Amino acid sequence: MFSNNFINDKRISCGNSAASKKRVLQNLGELLAQSAPELSPNDTFDKLLERERLGSTGLGHGIALPHARVTGIDEAYGAFIQLGSSVDFDAIDNQPVDLIFGLLVPESATKEHLQLLAHLASMFSNAEFCEKLRHSSQPEEIMRHIEHWNKVENEV
Repeated sequence: MFSNNFINDKRISCGNSAASKKRVLQNLGELLAQSAPELSPNDTFDKLLERERLGSTGLGHGIALPHARVTGIDEAYGAFIQLGSSVDFDAIDNQPVDLIFGLLVPESATKEHLQLLAHLASMFSNAEFCEKLRHSSQPEEIMRHIEHWNKVENEV
């Protein structure tokens, strides 16, 4: 489901110290902006914040999937933040969030956007997978978990 350039360990932050939803989105903007030269951290943050104002992307159970459509990119990009301490994200279950996966898709990628969100929602609805992410201390370790999940899901 994920392309080779979708996510890498340079766009994964472990034990991140962000203490607010806004700071989490800023950090995601910085990570996602590394994906392509046409992206800037501020513009990416603005897009994520704009989408978040429409309704929280906090799914519950400590998970959030902030996402946005962006002009000027040709493929989807992801970034992941594991927080050192949970933050309020206005999640559907009113519980704080500690695992955040950010997603950018091309402006016109409606079907791809929905498929990626569904795939990510499925991935993060697996409690065992989330516990592995919570107990990982290195970006490379988290990347291995994501790659393994993606491989297993593609075989099904």
